[in-house]
Amino acid sequence: MKPAESPSALKVQAVLGDRFEVLEFDASTRTAADAAAAIGCEVAEIAKSLIFRGAASGRAVLIVASGVDRVDEKKAAQALGEPIARADADFVREATGFAIGGVPPVGHKNPPIVLIEESLMRFGEIWAAAGTPNAVFRLTPADLVALTGGRMVDVARR
Repeated sequence: MKPAESPSALKVQAVLGDRFEVLEFDASTRTAADAAAAIGCEVAEIAKSLIFRGAASGRAVLIVASGVDRVDEKKAAQALGEPIARADADFVREATGFAIGGVPPVGHKNPPIVLIEESLMRFGEIWAAAGTPNAVFRLTPADLVALTGGRMVDVARR
């Protein structure tokens, strides 16, 4: 692991400022399991950023969930007040400025609506993607809420 070097990771580092450190790994951190293996933490401690599209508004919706959780789209739709649809790779890139597998919770080209799965609050520290499939940064769940302006909700499929 080393400090951020790639343009996308440096972009995220610039948004985060000095309080957080973006780290790049030789190994992939593209999936929650890959990230947990590279970092040496539990998969549940990975805060994965998933982009959906508001079915009516067409707006990007960022749902940040634990690496072990699947998103219940019906719960998310209820929280948003509109149905959501899975976003394809082109929409993700256009809306966020990042490719799938490296989408961070911050620094998006167009600010999304943000929902944060409440189960993340049980952790002292979590890890989030930082702009590339090899970059991550450590933060607390409270930091995640503050950085994103997101709303804590129950959107996990149980």
